[in-house]
Amino acid sequence: MAPVPEAVVHPAEQDPIVAAAAERVGGAAGRRRGRLGGYWSPLRVLVGLTALTYTVGFLTKMPCVAEGFGGDARYTRLCYSDIPVLYQLRGFADGWLPYLQTGEGQGPPLEYPVLTGFFMQVASWITGTGGSAGGRSLTFFAINVVLLFACLVVTVVCTALVVRRRPWDAAFVALAPALVLTAVINWDLFAVALTAGSMLAWSRRRPGWSGVLLGLAVAAKFYPLLLLGPLLLLCLRAGRIRAYGTLLGSTLLTWLVVNVPVYLANPDGWAEFYTFSSVRGADWGSVWYALQAMKIGVPPDSVNLVATGLLALLCLGIAALILGARVRPRYAQVAFLVVAAFCLTNKVYSPQYVVWLVPLAALARPRWRDFLVWQAGEVVYFAAIWYFLQQYGNDNKGLPEGWYVAAIWVHVAATAYYAGTIVRDILRPQHDPVRSDGVPEHRDDPGGGVLDGAPDAWSARRRAASAAPVGAGIGGGTDDVGGADPTADAPDGSR
Repeated sequence: MAPVPEAVVHPAEQDPIVAAAAERVGGAAGRRRGRLGGYWSPLRVLVGLTALTYTVGFLTKMPCVAEGFGGDARYTRLCYSDIPVLYQLRGFADGWLPYLQTGEGQGPPLEYPVLTGFFMQVASWITGTGGSAGGRSLTFFAINVVLLFACLVVTVVCTALVVRRRPWDAAFVALAPALVLTAVINWDLFAVALTAGSMLAWSRRRPGWSGVLLGLAVAAKFYPLLLLGPLLLLCLRAGRIRAYGTLLGSTLLTWLVVNVPVYLANPDGWAEFYTFSSVRGADWGSVWYALQAMKIGVPPDSVNLVATGLLALLCLGIAALILGARVRPRYAQVAFLVVAAFCLTNKVYSPQYVVWLVPLAALARPRWRDFLVWQAGEVVYFAAIWYFLQQYGNDNKGLPEGWYVAAIWVHVAATAYYAGTIVRDILRPQHDPVRSDGVPEHRDDPGGGVLDGAPDAWSARRRAASAAPVGAGIGGGTDDVGGADPTADAPDGSR
């Protein structure tokens, strides 16, 4: 007898905004609604939605394609992309190999991690050498659009599968307005897809494969490295250090396999990404640029130290939250918080960085109202930076610097708002949409792999309780049990 397809949690039954929208397209789902195994399964629908929205995003680049991504049109039409520009500026059009053929008398250095450089080189090989450099740059762009679409599909599918009963949460990725606008600005989707794959493997209790994918992600972009910190603390609290050790070892080994050969071949070319990142000053989109524009900035030679210090303080706060919360946070929640902290304190915030956060947001807090508030702030920033960069190099800009600085603070406030809702969910788990979706076995961390349902082996609250006098108690008998029902104090399932 064939197994019955697993039922899914339907957003129209959980999310007020989706429920209101559903009334306009036929009302609540009926008995023939899609299951994980049906033809119109959530995965097929999600891939279709991804293709539709990605096509819309690609069409917004058409004015730039028509003008070869040159001139002010790339700013005034909001269609800028690094991809065709860097094809010519980083030596791909001239046949130079990144990292290996850089330096005096050779091609220019490439300020990207090794695996992203390899991704770019593969697209360059497919592009070929025929025709003019300008024509090939457009072909290069088109090839990357196809390759990045595959990365986006992988991201959506992996996000949908992390929590088996909540595949529709991946619709936040497929339909994210900011992702539609920024997907093909740069190559970030490659690292995002690898990170999503790592989180899926972790949710399936495959820490070795999760580490392999995470190592590849770190070899493509720096930000996935940040996930190792909160995951260590979660595993420490849950007593799952062996699984973490497996992940950490495979992450490090994979990163070394990718990077060491390039380093040995040309240390200077390999180090360009790290050198460029360290010497870069306060740049576009960062709070440091905004503060400098407001004449209250940090001295340029201190930006590195202050930015690193602020990130460290935020990470300490996240660590205290992980170890001190009454109920152990979910992996996706703290993953979003630590990457958001990096984005808010970094020396630059490029508009495409939002794609790092979107899949994490879908898993951390799948609620459309809060998600759209955050996305609105990102869309405001997306428009502002391009109008500000119009006629770059002179003062005749489409947007005065004061308004651009205001847009930076809008982005910061919107990201902080979404992070704040996640912190509230951690402190008051009855507000967590995943933990209060009506599925009892999913009230711990359904995407947490070995963490899901694991009782706490150590936490700040447990340690304080053990030191307290007998009978003192700390907030109830289920405070430190990872598998306990965190919504027990909210019988109405309020969210």
